[in-house]
Amino acid sequence: MPGVDGRAKAAIASAAFLVLASGIEAVLAPWLLTGWERGDGILDGPVGVVAGALLVAAGAAALLWTYARFVAEGAGTPSPLLPPRELVVGGPYRFVRNPMYVATAAVIAGEGVLLARPVLLVAAGAYLAAFAVFVRRVEEPLLARRFGASWERYRAAVPGWRPRLTPWRG
Repeated sequence: MPGVDGRAKAAIASAAFLVLASGIEAVLAPWLLTGWERGDGILDGPVGVVAGALLVAAGAAALLWTYARFVAEGAGTPSPLLPPRELVVGGPYRFVRNPMYVATAAVIAGEGVLLARPVLLVAAGAYLAAFAVFVRRVEEPLLARRFGASWERYRAAVPGWRPRLTPWRG
């Protein structure tokens, strides 16, 4: 993009990736599974609606925060087409190494609770399982090659999937 500086380019590309990737994962796929129709049963009721809405809101907020960190701290995007120049370890990454995937799964699970559709709870679990394999086999080796000792220090201190109770201050 001629005339656009690095951070602005990263912001535009991150916004596009957010709409494309996270939109498919957290909006299109759940819609294809449910048509946004409410179910019934144990999840149905006002408690499920409130709990689901809170989970969706928290997941969406964390997801937006992770994208913002890629632009502000990494000067890049989560996309392999414009990867970050710096290792992103701030914001939600101080608590868990994979906050983007955890947040997306929270949105999907929240939609399942909100809509009283257990299929989305299963989908959230399958999503996490699939990305756990992808992270282990593709992302982590790539990060180790790209960021070396910085990545290894971070990896040793911050859990991959279960958030720390206190932020890492590495």
